[in-house]
Amino acid sequence: MSPTPPPSPAPGPAGRLSPADVEAVARAAHTGQTDKAGRPYAEHLLAVAEGVRRRGGDDEQIAAAWLHDAVEDDALSERWLREAALSARTKDIVRALTKRAGEPPEAYAARILATPGALLVKEADLAHNADPARLAVLDAATRARLTEKYARMRALLGLDG
Repeated sequence: MSPTPPPSPAPGPAGRLSPADVEAVARAAHTGQTDKAGRPYAEHLLAVAEGVRRRGGDDEQIAAAWLHDAVEDDALSERWLREAALSARTKDIVRALTKRAGEPPEAYAARILATPGALLVKEADLAHNADPARLAVLDAATRARLTEKYARMRALLGLDG
């Protein structure tokens, strides 16, 4: 069961949540969560959003970066996403990046590749996940497993070359 999501801020003049509002919702939704290294999860979200920005991503992709793990981690519900004052493209990217139980990596990669704008967000996510400084604090077995996992996904997405 998904926790009660934070209330959505009122939509801005364009009828959508502002980038700052999306960041605030994501930070609130992931409050208390940590990454594999024990760091606040919001640090990962910020790094992915900044990675998207550095790679030339637009506001819809940056919003998706902030929310890319929210549904998968049960921080926000699919219903929240469906009803949120976000563009259809942002919602599509978040859904594309949301892994499904038992889903083969090939199917996950295919969905990302088929969704406009999703590959850039996943590239930024993988870059932060595979950051050697982040991986260095993990035990050797976990570091090796994750390094292989991220390399395989990069290859499936055509990001190795």
